[in-house]
Amino acid sequence: MKIEEVQSTIKNQRIATHTHIKGLGLEPNGRPLPLAAGFVGQAAAREAAGLVVDMIREKKMAGRALLLAGPPGTGKTALALGISQDLGSKVPFCPMVGSEVYSSEVKKTEVLMENFRRAIGLRMKENKEVTELSPEEGESVTGGYGKSISHVIIGLKTVKGTKQLKLDPTIYDALIKEKVAVGDVIYIESNSGAVKRVGRSDAFATEFDLEAEEYVPLPKGEVHKKKEIVQDVTLHDLDAANARPQGGQDILSLMGQMMKPRKTEITDKLRQEINKVVNRYVDEGVAELVPGVLFIDEVHMLDMECFSYLNRALESSLSPIVIFATNRGICTVRGTDMTSPHGIPVDLLDRLVIVRTETYGPAEMIQILAIRAQVEGLEIDEESLAYLGEIGQQASLRHAVQLLSPASIVAKMNGRDKICKVDLDEVSSLYLDAKSSARLLQEQQDRYIS
Repeated sequence: MKIEEVQSTIKNQRIATHTHIKGLGLEPNGRPLPLAAGFVGQAAAREAAGLVVDMIREKKMAGRALLLAGPPGTGKTALALGISQDLGSKVPFCPMVGSEVYSSEVKKTEVLMENFRRAIGLRMKENKEVTELSPEEGESVTGGYGKSISHVIIGLKTVKGTKQLKLDPTIYDALIKEKVAVGDVIYIESNSGAVKRVGRSDAFATEFDLEAEEYVPLPKGEVHKKKEIVQDVTLHDLDAANARPQGGQDILSLMGQMMKPRKTEITDKLRQEINKVVNRYVDEGVAELVPGVLFIDEVHMLDMECFSYLNRALESSLSPIVIFATNRGICTVRGTDMTSPHGIPVDLLDRLVIVRTETYGPAEMIQILAIRAQVEGLEIDEESLAYLGEIGQQASLRHAVQLLSPASIVAKMNGRDKICKVDLDEVSSLYLDAKSSARLLQEQQDRYIS
């Protein structure tokens, strides 16, 4: 008998620039740990960001803004992502770059408003009549070509009992869409007929199942019961759902739904109507507003029109927490001949709480490089790590991190698993950093077109 090893069906996670950031790395009392959650250094900035997280949780930060200012490669984006990780997945986090507002189809202010509303969550709580079940067997009268389904018979089973229901034919489409099979745990809302597949019943789990499937226990209690259903949506989801024309079942409507629509603006009138409904739900206690975080990187790319709009938007009753980031010093405000700190007008700058990030020292750089090597699954010796830290000091931390992957490939080509100093010398001679490239341009200016 021939036995072959089968590769795992679990997808490998793509390693990105900030994959190693898992939070802000703070103690319970809010003090920063020297090395925690993938973060190294930036103690004062992390402590300040931790206070912001606490204020967001206590809902005392809505409509306020924070500016992360520091030289390139000092962890501004990492800080914003750390805030997002500490807040958890239930709090909306919407990242964007300043240059995103310059679209040929949509106004700049509309792009900003759209992202503002993406960063505001609404938690809806409803008590619904729910039939929670694990289908035992299902049969439907599908018939041949051109015949319609008259009804669906489905067997439902929970810990306390079994029922066989004759359901409306519209539920058949929902069952097909959710890909429900015998042994799945699902629930059907009795008032709307909506079907939600929870997972596969653990009674059907086998030792040899290769499917990356989530197994859930058989539902407890009666087949028919009331259940509190919590739905998390953003205000932009509500805007988009209400702006989209509701098509019929005819062929032209279906074709229109399949074709990708051109991006259009959502009117202020529609937003005001949605705000009224949201405020009514909040007053009635049916829903709860969850102000999230809008992160605008490279904020100096915005112009005067966007800054004046942000001034007004921050005063709105429905406003998220806005975090800006920039690496600019005193420079011109885009669209004017006026200079200002960080390229932001003084009147908006006056509203911001400013957090500074500092340049990393040699020891901190080595620690960051060691974390990156570990995340990328690379082996590197102490001497090479110290040498790479020196390269980072002379050039930049980003350049040093970028040399890790090519150095590992060179090491493998030379028959080694571990990165050595020789490999780093080879790749650093192949790839120039920004400072070396600028120096060469100055020396060989006459060879280039200026």
